[in-house]
Amino acid sequence: MTAAEVFHGRTAVITGASSGIGAGLARHAAGLGMKLVLADIAADRLAAFAEELRAAGAEVETVVTDVADPASVEALADTAYTRFGVVDLLVNNAGIMAMGYSWEIPAERWDAMLRINIGGYVNGIRAFVPRMLERGEKAWVVNVSSIGGMLPSPLMAPYSVTKFGTLALTESLHHEMQMKGAPIQVSVVTPGSVKSEIFKAARPGETAPPEIAAFNDQLQALADEHGLTPEEHAERVFEMVAEGRYWAIPQPEQLFPALQPRTDMILARENPRLRLG
Repeated sequence: MTAAEVFHGRTAVITGASSGIGAGLARHAAGLGMKLVLADIAADRLAAFAEELRAAGAEVETVVTDVADPASVEALADTAYTRFGVVDLLVNNAGIMAMGYSWEIPAERWDAMLRINIGGYVNGIRAFVPRMLERGEKAWVVNVSSIGGMLPSPLMAPYSVTKFGTLALTESLHHEMQMKGAPIQVSVVTPGSVKSEIFKAARPGETAPPEIAAFNDQLQALADEHGLTPEEHAERVFEMVAEGRYWAIPQPEQLFPALQPRTDMILARENPRLRLG
């Protein structure tokens, strides 16, 4: 079945929805005829984006949400179920970036990334999955990781840690749904380069070592020149999820050529080799 056949008329909750990958997923979901509950901590940007979607005919509820706060995510779930009565699809997407040498990134930035990029997903699962289980009908949980969840990178340790953690969390949830015989499909998304402002937002200050700024600029240029648009990315993801895939890998051409050598390295117990970009 196509994504339109699977998801039309259903309700989706998307975190980190006001920009980048999240906005692309929200736009595509609206195009599929889904009802939307959009969450983000950026209140003004979220409101403006929701008005854009409503002007195009979408049915949208917005909830300003701090995904790192369990009570805030519970309030998101309460609002979603009060407005629409059901949530069919949860997309955990909200995340932040930090760049630098792992020992130089401030403790508070490390903590924020762990609380948002991992804790936010845990809070989403805790708030929504029990209600999905109680309903007992088909539902979907989609967690957005990254090709960086399989290919650790220098100068991006917090990002690599949290995206690896997303893979572990998602696979554990998948197995738990199987153990319970629940009709909840779990999928993990591994984006490659997507056109967004994530690296510009994470660019280090002028006092940072020049190699960090150069690495950041390299990744931003890769996204600008070769990345999918958020809408192209979203279309691929929704089709894969509709097909029932656990692995939603929208850009295998960016992942697999590097993943195979890494797998061979692990199996041979060789020392890791530096991989940039």
